[in-house]
Amino acid sequence: MEIKTILWPTDYSSAAATAESYVLNLSEKHGARVHLLHVAEDLTRFEHYWGSGLDERHTRKIREFVLRAAKERLRKLCQDRLTQCPRFEVHVTRGDPPREIVELAKEIGADVVVMATTHDTKGNFPFDCVTEKVLKSSAVSVLTINPRTYGKS
Repeated sequence: MEIKTILWPTDYSSAAATAESYVLNLSEKHGARVHLLHVAEDLTRFEHYWGSGLDERHTRKIREFVLRAAKERLRKLCQDRLTQCPRFEVHVTRGDPPREIVELAKEIGADVVVMATTHDTKGNFPFDCVTEKVLKSSAVSVLTINPRTYGKS
């Protein structure tokens, strides 16, 4: 299998971070471009906590802030952690995470999506629902990493 383009979605969790060494290995071995994706949470859905006094201008500012902060966090991750990766690009969007992951994979012509299988440290669910939905709807290969077994021999 030729791998030229890797999509690594992250929510910055420790579970998602377990995919990092796989992404770096694949990128290094194949000289592949890595696309990092973060689907930012829409904080305006918590408007009821702040009261109903938010107008469209405030809502827009909150959304812009969240997107800027997420993009900066991904850039820092690239600088600090992906120095061995020959090429990387940062993508930040809002929306339904599984749908956004599948759409970006299609848009960039990803050969593989690399992501963690679970955030559930007790093992109650075999997959995180985002990973499961990506597996069920992706037209490209999805390499899943189980954080509970990562690093065990």
